[in-house]
Amino acid sequence: MGNLWKKPIVLIMKTPLIVDAHLDLSMNALEWNRDLRWSIEEIRESETGMHDKPDRGNGTVSFDALRKGNVGLIFATQIARFTKKNNTLPGGSWNSPHQAWAQTQGQLAWYKAMEHEGELNSITDLNSLNDHLKNWGKEVGKKPLGYVLTLEGADSIISFKHLEKAYENGLRAIGPAHYGPGTYAQGTHAEGGIGQKGKALLHEMDQLKMILDVTHLCDESFWEALKNFKGPVWASHNNCRSLVPHQRQFSDEQLKVLIQRGAVIGTALDAWMLTPNWIRGTASPKDMNVSLQNVVNHMDHICQLSGNSLHAGIGSDLDGAFGTEQAPFDLNCITDLQKIPKILSGKGYSEHDIKNICGDNWIRFLRNTWDK
Repeated sequence: MGNLWKKPIVLIMKTPLIVDAHLDLSMNALEWNRDLRWSIEEIRESETGMHDKPDRGNGTVSFDALRKGNVGLIFATQIARFTKKNNTLPGGSWNSPHQAWAQTQGQLAWYKAMEHEGELNSITDLNSLNDHLKNWGKEVGKKPLGYVLTLEGADSIISFKHLEKAYENGLRAIGPAHYGPGTYAQGTHAEGGIGQKGKALLHEMDQLKMILDVTHLCDESFWEALKNFKGPVWASHNNCRSLVPHQRQFSDEQLKVLIQRGAVIGTALDAWMLTPNWIRGTASPKDMNVSLQNVVNHMDHICQLSGNSLHAGIGSDLDGAFGTEQAPFDLNCITDLQKIPKILSGKGYSEHDIKNICGDNWIRFLRNTWDK
């Protein structure tokens, strides 16, 4: 298929609403000890001299920066991985699913505390989504950021009673695996299918009308999950293997199947996922020439595969254990997601297409899922 958007279009458009489909807000709050109510500058300054995390002093996300970038709706994670004894692959930090469950409940408590402070607004159904979008467009000043609660890696689901409890508490999407082998599926750097436990989890998710996030699933688990799950599917933060060869990315065959299922695929901003031959701890975004143009290249590839702009989106994963040291060099903080519309325009995308990619595709997906 030839390029669908050839001639650059000069656009004069309002700052589009951005939906970011993957932010580890609670992980940053509880494990990185970042108060996201502070400005980016205050968070960075507070980490001066700290070296316990690779991205200290390089954070890109705060509530203030999100508001300035008109990132009004977020898919915000709970994350707590479980590592079995003698596991040599990256799997997580907790020695039991019970500890992992407790960690997710602490993260839930933080989200609720931020709701109480007026910083966040929980989005769980069609009414709350429509109300938030209506109010976001009207309010000025400090307004609550809408968030849909998601779970990255399902190891913390001890039983299906726990899954039901999580749903009652607002959980609406689950990625069954993260890095390494998992209880319900196999993730990045692992191999194998979902097994009986994975099939049972997908059945329960189907019953609750939850969303399956196929991000991080290894190839075998990916295909088996799609075969056994009939409900709504998305990939919150996943890039294109044809541009960056690695198991973490999806092949064109996988992307085409997701498109057929009506999925939206969010492009992640982690530099190693944006360009080939990235060497962790050695490469730098500037030296490797990794910019937001690389991000748009992955979005464009998805649009070319689908023949339209209805399946590409943003799933930045910013501050997902990396900061400016491993993000596009022309991004100082998450506010700079607003540079993406201009780059898309330069590739010939219309205002309608740009709005789709920046947020409307995720909103439409949620409406289609919840309007039943």
